[in-house]
Amino acid sequence: MLWSLIRIFLFIGIITAAAFGTTFLIENGGEVRLSFAGTEYTFQPLVAIIIIALFLVAVWVSFKILGLLVAVFYFFNGDETAISRYFTRNRERRGFEALADGMVALAAGEGRVAVAKAAKAEKYLERPELTHLINAQAAEMNGDNARALKYYKNLLDNDRTRFVGVQGIMKQKLADGDTDTALKLAEKAFALRPQHKATMDTLFDLQTDKEEWAGARKTIEAKVRANALPKDVARRRDAVLTLADARQLLDAGEVISGKDAALQANRLSPELIPAAVLAAEMQINDNSKRAAAKIIKKAWEATPHPDLAASFADIEPEETPAARLKRFNAIIKLRPDHSETKMLQAELNLTAEDFPGARRAMGPLADDEPTARSLAIMAAIARGEGAEETVVRGWLSKALSASRGPQWICSSCNKIHTAWAPKCDNCAGFDTMAWKAPPESDGVAATTAMLPVMGGLLADEPKNDAPVVDEENT
Repeated sequence: MLWSLIRIFLFIGIITAAAFGTTFLIENGGEVRLSFAGTEYTFQPLVAIIIIALFLVAVWVSFKILGLLVAVFYFFNGDETAISRYFTRNRERRGFEALADGMVALAAGEGRVAVAKAAKAEKYLERPELTHLINAQAAEMNGDNARALKYYKNLLDNDRTRFVGVQGIMKQKLADGDTDTALKLAEKAFALRPQHKATMDTLFDLQTDKEEWAGARKTIEAKVRANALPKDVARRRDAVLTLADARQLLDAGEVISGKDAALQANRLSPELIPAAVLAAEMQINDNSKRAAAKIIKKAWEATPHPDLAASFADIEPEETPAARLKRFNAIIKLRPDHSETKMLQAELNLTAEDFPGARRAMGPLADDEPTARSLAIMAAIARGEGAEETVVRGWLSKALSASRGPQWICSSCNKIHTAWAPKCDNCAGFDTMAWKAPPESDGVAATTAMLPVMGGLLADEPKNDAPVVDEENT
């Protein structure tokens, strides 16, 4: 606004000065003499000024015409000139319009139109780094994977588009099922852009599919550095990966490394039940019974589980039923109201032939939360108390149609698994296993023995007709 006002005043000042100058020349008169080639020319001052101005304009026009002639000469000679720049800008305008139309067609799902527009853009722009990507994606849309792969390979030649080319070829290999090559390409893409979230996700999925647990742990670390994964989630996933690595090492006979990995997994996530079980097993093998008990207690406090009870029993495999019941009070008191704790206490009392104590431990659990296991325990109690066979069979009949209780279930696809695993074999979800009851009776055999603590004590010599429940027959 201020600058516009200044220009207005400046223009008025120039016009005023010119008017005063003209008036001054007219009023004072005088003349201007010009001698040229022996001839003298006389002009009025105002006329002389006009002639000089016209002369300057003529000189300026002459220079412009000369510049135009030079530009035409250079244009036909192939050099860059204003004329060539004009035609270049015109070609670029048409090229970018075709490129924009191709992108719109690609977004609209019109693969053939996108290919045609990309070809036109490539003709005008001569910038393959811009058009190859559209051509590749349009070819993919048309189902022409071979053509798409060719364009993606062309993108590898340019530093600016190399990452996109690697990503495109990787997706092609994944679509073809060539996961080995896809993994190598994902590693290459990760090296080019270590903070690219989609690349890290793909790399992690491929590494876990190939059971490359050590590499997957490094990818988790990179995700944390890139702020792509919360630290608590990363710690949990690191524990799962370390546990899987520990199992792999132990299967390969590398006991020392496997033990270290198992203990590390338990330190990272003490509430992870399979990690606690394996870590306790390693401590028991080293005769570190107190350390094993500490591991199991901490995991039990988070989630009571039959496998934890079985591991706690393995600490003292030769103890008497009474001694076992006394020792198990250390974990029973941690979660006394949990259904798993009640069933565990009932099983221990059954082992000690304390059938009234087993019934007190169960309470109304079989009525409130009827499962195959709780009903089977009630059948064992009834038989131990000398109830009629019809009563025992009644409990067992209910057990046959009852829910199997908590199992390892994938929280993503709800598939029931017979054992915990790092990844779901149905939806490939990582760390999705949860110990919970299915929404409905699934008919899948229970994966945990119904009386895990009684095993070994009652299986060989049942005392006082205390039954050992056969999982397959119930």
